[in-house]
Amino acid sequence: MNYNYTFFETLSTWKESRELVKYVHANSENFPKHELFGLPNQMRIAASIISSNLSEGLGRFSPKD
Repeated sequence: MNYNYTFFETLSTWKESRELVKYVHANSENFPKHELFGLPNQMRIAASIISSNLSEGLGRFSPKD
């Protein structure tokens, strides 16, 4: 079988997810200090996971993965 592999850095979705991470980090700094480890932290983690999942998914080497 011929599989068309690509680098995740070339995906527009991955590039946009990196922009989302920057946006979330910049805007979550404005949350109150008592929320430091609550919602802002969860938002940052969730935004970061998007690009991580895209890169991990394209790192698979077989259809079974």
